[in-house]
Amino acid sequence: MKPKVTMIAWNQNDNYVVTAVNNHLLKVWNSSTGQLLHDLVGHADEVFVLETHPFDSRIMLSAGHDGNIFIWDITKGTKTKHYFNMIEGQGHGAVFDCKFSPDGQHFACTDSHGHLLIFGFGCSRPYEKIPDQMFFHTDYRPLIRDSNNYVLDEQTQQAPHLMPPPFLVDVDGNPHPTKYQRLVPGRENCADEHLIPQLGYVATSDGEVVEQVIGQQTVDQDEPGLEPSILDGMIRQLQLEQDQRNGADQESAPSGPQNGEGTPRRG
Repeated sequence: MKPKVTMIAWNQNDNYVVTAVNNHLLKVWNSSTGQLLHDLVGHADEVFVLETHPFDSRIMLSAGHDGNIFIWDITKGTKTKHYFNMIEGQGHGAVFDCKFSPDGQHFACTDSHGHLLIFGFGCSRPYEKIPDQMFFHTDYRPLIRDSNNYVLDEQTQQAPHLMPPPFLVDVDGNPHPTKYQRLVPGRENCADEHLIPQLGYVATSDGEVVEQVIGQQTVDQDEPGLEPSILDGMIRQLQLEQDQRNGADQESAPSGPQNGEGTPRRG
């Protein structure tokens, strides 16, 4: 197998360079002379995550598709800590990304099964208050492209990043209580009635009837026999108010060159 570098990272003070190679080795190099100092052995699959500690120049984190997370002392070429991401009943989960906190006391990782793993010092009790499953109700709503090839939300015909803040739901689409809804940026000061999405029932393609947040439905609410969506109406009202504010700002701002570029507006 021809060796290939899959990832590269400098340490905190730039004295060392660490490379991940597709033969599952990590190599530590002197950044000034190019001399190979250490081969770090431990991974059993390719590594695409290398993160340096924010202030300790000795520490480097690596994680890979084998589910292994290592903390290395790259000056000595030794393992400091090791974690294997085993998921009960599903085997191991490949680790896709990791980041240190600014104070270097914690780091967080995400895996191929949608889990967020948080490591660090201290008590984990504050994290126990958060639901195990948190998704935005718009996560799996379909997208379309307009004539300029811009991505739009199919329901609102709006660029996704300009849509009102979504609701937090569990893996089955059931909304979380209002105290969790206020964790979503933009919903911190909303009244309680604006934090309770309406539940509805929708038939899937195979005829099964499932319960979900009404805002996830993409069917035409004008079809006969369908109740209008309170949540969708709320989203449309918020979007209309936002569009009106943006329109007022544009009218008061000096006109610039019209080159046809930029984020598309709702039709």
